[in-house]
Amino acid sequence: MTEYDITIRDYRDLDVWKRSHELTVEIYLVTKEFSKEEAYGLTSQIRRAAYSIPANIAEGNGRHHLKEYIQALYISRSSLHEVKYFLLLSKDIGYLDEKKYIELINKSERVGMMLMGLIRALKKGKT
Repeated sequence: MTEYDITIRDYRDLDVWKRSHELTVEIYLVTKEFSKEEAYGLTSQIRRAAYSIPANIAEGNGRHHLKEYIQALYISRSSLHEVKYFLLLSKDIGYLDEKKYIELINKSERVGMMLMGLIRALKKGKT
């Protein structure tokens, strides 16, 4: 299968995109409280990894070939794993409290499950 022969909705209609966008916004808000000396370090890294998730969903959705879409979703998933590590690091160095860490990790896990669900659906031609 080289071209889409299934109907793909606009990326903004996808629940996984909406959830990953919300996660990104929340990460931007929480990192505003990080140490100013981290502006070009951890803050920048976690933000880039976070916005890469919905950005790659959007980019993949605009691709002509299904294989490229799925590859973009795997890149989103990789960025999500980066975010999860940066959240752990942020907690361990005292930038995030345990409650906020758990909240963001739970949201990240949900996005991850949704990404894998979309990948499986695309592979089976069921979107």
